[in-house]
Amino acid sequence: MTPGQEPQRGDAITGADTADVAPRLGWRFPRTFWFANGAELFERAAFYGMFIALSLYLTRAVGFTDVEAGYVAGAFSGVIYLLPMFLGAMADAIGFRRALMLAFALLTAGYATLGSASFLPAGTASCKWTAVIALVLVVLGGAIVKPVISATVAKCSDAAHRARAFSIFYGVVNIGAFTGKSIAAPLRGHLGLEYINFYAATMAFCALVLVALYYQDVRSEGISRPAREVFAGLLKVFKHGRFLALILIVAGFWAIQGQLYASMPKYILRLQGEGAKPEWLANINPAVVVLLVVPITHLVRRFRAENSIAIGLFIIPFSALAIAVSPVLERWTGNEVNFTDQFSLHPITVMVVIGIALQGLAECFLSPKFLEYASNQAPKGEEGLYLGYQHLTTFFAWLFGFILSGYLLDAYCPDPSTLSAEVRMQYDAAIAGNSPLPTVFAHAHYIWYVFAGIGFAAFAAILIFKYVTRAMDRARTADALTR
Repeated sequence: MTPGQEPQRGDAITGADTADVAPRLGWRFPRTFWFANGAELFERAAFYGMFIALSLYLTRAVGFTDVEAGYVAGAFSGVIYLLPMFLGAMADAIGFRRALMLAFALLTAGYATLGSASFLPAGTASCKWTAVIALVLVVLGGAIVKPVISATVAKCSDAAHRARAFSIFYGVVNIGAFTGKSIAAPLRGHLGLEYINFYAATMAFCALVLVALYYQDVRSEGISRPAREVFAGLLKVFKHGRFLALILIVAGFWAIQGQLYASMPKYILRLQGEGAKPEWLANINPAVVVLLVVPITHLVRRFRAENSIAIGLFIIPFSALAIAVSPVLERWTGNEVNFTDQFSLHPITVMVVIGIALQGLAECFLSPKFLEYASNQAPKGEEGLYLGYQHLTTFFAWLFGFILSGYLLDAYCPDPSTLSAEVRMQYDAAIAGNSPLPTVFAHAHYIWYVFAGIGFAAFAAILIFKYVTRAMDRARTADALTR
């Protein structure tokens, strides 16, 4: 009996008519499916709780400068999307259950070690290296979890129920991400940044216990290829100019979206003070996606994939531009935008909310169509190979976006702990509402002009890409007809 099919008492389906009866769809799946999703829920809650505070933690608790933190967080967030291609074969070899237990043990140790780095003197080599080693453990664990959980979902469902299985899986991912970011704010405010990492370690340990006690191994071959084949595939993709160009263009979109984690938390806290809740603001993006992705996908169902992507790339720079013009709103309204007698927000918060909502809207147009477009650009017969490497766009985007963020924060929105005593006094008075911010923060919004420029460049690039590739295709077709 396939998952989701439940025969009704008294039904009799003979061999003659089974071919004419469509399988009854349901929501019943093997126990391992549900336990795998439970483990994914814990893992996502751990990861996003840590990740929303990572850049902040690396500067405040570990002692990295903004630039150094940009490089460390960029390498971490980029590699965690690249490494699963290479570790899937290991999971095939040792079995899914052992692979998941290893992964969650690494994650538990990594998050706990990252939190423990705060007990060492900030800025010292021992503190910094402890944090880096901890992030390496998290990368290794996360890179194992990614392919194994998704493969478990696939192997615990048949073709008829796969869409339902993955809808549950993606719902769990979003619930976990929302929970992790929501919990991070009170932990930071009441206990300290290090406790976000200890919370993440607890979530990872809960996943480890769940897998150890309840996860039953499924057939574990076929989720990856040997490393030499992965390298050969990467080389082939990099030699295909059209596909590589598409990856780099769309990376402009994700570089801006990644600022939810790279720039936004520090930007909000440094300009508004510790009472701000950047972790909660970041949840606006998935909320908008959950609400709008289905109707927008239906709306653009007949659009050419590149046109829907172009709409997303057109919207995304305005998300950064909205945040960039927050000083204009502040000049009009002062330090508060009053919506009712009981509810008001800082002008920066208002524009950040608008910017993040625009990010979610743009994502609804781009994400569902990107895979379709990527497959259309692949050589005939190699669609699967190219789709397997489409996440390189996130690798490039987050590596570049986090590193650039570090330089921009250092230049326009510096760490208050690096200010001179006199400037720090003025800064503290400004956060208390008793004076304007020091002049070193006068151009903090320039950060978002830079990312708006990247977005507009990506939009222009996709238009050029469409024109050039269509011209190439027409020329190839005309050449084939003349032969």
